[in-house]
Amino acid sequence: MELRQLEIFRILARELNFTRAATRAHCVQSNVTVQIRSMERELGVALFDRLGKQVRLTPQGQRLLPYAEKILYLLEEAATVTIGEHVPAGPFVIGSPESVLTHRLLPVLHSFRQIYPGVDLAFRASGTTELIPQLEQGEVDLGLVIDETFQHNHLEVETLCQESLKLLVRPDHPLASVKRCDASMLKDQTLLLTDVGCAYRSKLERVLARRNVTPKAIMEFTGVETIKQCAALGMGVACLPGIVAASEIESGRLTALAWSGPNLNMQTLVVWHKDKWMSPAMKALLALLRNQLRPDTA
Repeated sequence: MELRQLEIFRILARELNFTRAATRAHCVQSNVTVQIRSMERELGVALFDRLGKQVRLTPQGQRLLPYAEKILYLLEEAATVTIGEHVPAGPFVIGSPESVLTHRLLPVLHSFRQIYPGVDLAFRASGTTELIPQLEQGEVDLGLVIDETFQHNHLEVETLCQESLKLLVRPDHPLASVKRCDASMLKDQTLLLTDVGCAYRSKLERVLARRNVTPKAIMEFTGVETIKQCAALGMGVACLPGIVAASEIESGRLTALAWSGPNLNMQTLVVWHKDKWMSPAMKALLALLRNQLRPDTA
């Protein structure tokens, strides 16, 4: 097998679409087909099932994928090391949800780019659920999420700072003047929440479930900016990290409820693979993250 074949195989395994794979591989679709068929003939197994327009990895393809990832990762690592052992340079992929990227990571990245202009940064919008397999497969070098700390056999998980979840409403909302708001008061409310699986949505839902509280309705959004706008229009109660809505709270567009229920605190976590080579770029970014986000080093 050739490295180019492994690269195309990895791309197709991620995209599961020959047209998109060809675009990402910067070649024509027929070349993707030729390279995959060549690999299948050499190995004597089918790597993909073609079911009409659907493409799926076969069990043999699933077994090959982590080896292909490791081979290509080692090649990329070797190239980075060759450029310079101590100078941060080359590609670096960060996985992070919008809320962390915008409100925690951007100030750090501003400093990082000024100090290390030779690093080619790329970003993937990922929550914890998506981030874990991306880190395991080497698709992402470093991840930052707002979540509760967790343990994983293959990942290092480090807490950078605490995050307080807020229940947010427009200032004239009936709950805005309540001195002590508990879970029972949300049963008649419409909740404005992020996608299912989002860590801070899940935490609020667990609190409500333990109190046997079912809200009147849930409106689900993919972006936190839309949630804030809807809350400011009086469409319901939003649940977001305080850092995300700090400017709206300061300006008076939104008010945080005086929550008296169970603790809603979470953490900003930085996560990476335990076996991943600590490149100069990773070491430099980790140092900046710890310096700027940890309260004891700020």
